[in-house]
Amino acid sequence: MNSSIFERRKSIAVILVLLSTATVLADTPPNWPHWRGRQDNGSTDGGHYPIKWDADKVLWKAPLPGKGCSTPAIWDQRIYLTAPVDGLDGVLAFDWAGKRLWQTAFGQENAGKHRNGSGSNPSPATDGKSVFVYFKSGTFAALDLGGRIHWQTNLVQAFGPDTLYWDHGISPVLSDKYAIMVRMHNGESWLAAFDKSTGQLRWKVPRNYDTPVEGDHGYSTPLLLHRNGEEELLVWGAQHLTLHDVSNGKILWSFGDAFNPESQPSWPTVASIVVAGDIAVVPFGRADRGQPRLHGIKLSATEQNARIWKRDDTGTFVPTPALYQNRVYIVRDRGEVECIDPTTGKSLWSNAFPKASSNFYSSPVVASGKLYAAREDGVVFVANVDGKFQLLAENNMAERVIASPVPVANRLFIRGEQHLFCISGEQ
Repeated sequence: MNSSIFERRKSIAVILVLLSTATVLADTPPNWPHWRGRQDNGSTDGGHYPIKWDADKVLWKAPLPGKGCSTPAIWDQRIYLTAPVDGLDGVLAFDWAGKRLWQTAFGQENAGKHRNGSGSNPSPATDGKSVFVYFKSGTFAALDLGGRIHWQTNLVQAFGPDTLYWDHGISPVLSDKYAIMVRMHNGESWLAAFDKSTGQLRWKVPRNYDTPVEGDHGYSTPLLLHRNGEEELLVWGAQHLTLHDVSNGKILWSFGDAFNPESQPSWPTVASIVVAGDIAVVPFGRADRGQPRLHGIKLSATEQNARIWKRDDTGTFVPTPALYQNRVYIVRDRGEVECIDPTTGKSLWSNAFPKASSNFYSSPVVASGKLYAAREDGVVFVANVDGKFQLLAENNMAERVIASPVPVANRLFIRGEQHLFCISGEQ
């Protein structure tokens, strides 16, 4: 065969494959399957999302049966969230128009201790086949998409009560085969993997470190990574960053000790990490008390060379950063906003939302170049962050907001203390 003809046919074949792949991706419904979205980075690209709205004139809002702080999970235009139902731990599902499809209740709720806490802090996670939930009471369960319980167990009864100073906030993490839960506290800390289909325990490994007071208390959700064709779990807590083999829980890599060389007390892990390529951006310290820390950790490096940069002038205590187009966006507890290059740790710009007596507990999201950040008093700020910071709007939801905003398919979902709001970018 003539070489030029062969090359032309080869090029055409490549184009057809690319077009086929693009069609499949275009036909795939946008989902937000767990707390920080499909990529675990709190961002989405493409779409048109609202900037300014009136909380009384949204596309729809649905009343909720009780106070919960979990962020909704969305799959195929179905919204799943947790909330107390008549004093019981509950899971609710809504359709795309805001109609409640079902609610399923479990045992007695263990209410939150913090003013912004609840027994429903952990966010649900779904793989499109089941919905996985965890509650402060210890109930860990899987339901089908119609609300029927596949299996349930109680991790407090099985492994003992947690000793966390505040309310449990770690959400379930889903691998291909397992639903994984983590407990980090003063006592036996552990990781455990359960068969997604049956709920049977497949492995449980200890994760115990000596830390100053409260340093072993962890509230941050791990990240599932796909590296070298394998599933790995990146866990941040007890002043150690550890990478685990998902098949058996074994530690593959660890970095610690250097996070708190001054042995500062009362530095629990609250904000979760974000990963940009091979670099984990790790918030630590007490930014809420003027003691922020921010670290850049290279996951492929040896422990001696893993930390490639450190900041002690910025960071966040509660809100988890967002990653968008290889830039890390931090909303600090008092509303300062910063854009950071994850490879160098340098700030590209910094600004701030208007000051108030309230703090930020919700984690920010970035959708199509716009940052959405909810303050605890219910004001949701929208800012342009594509190249520079520009405050675009302040939207008062008229009720407290602790859950993170969820942008999906031109709609912004905001879970308040009393309602689930849906705002359309096409209004």
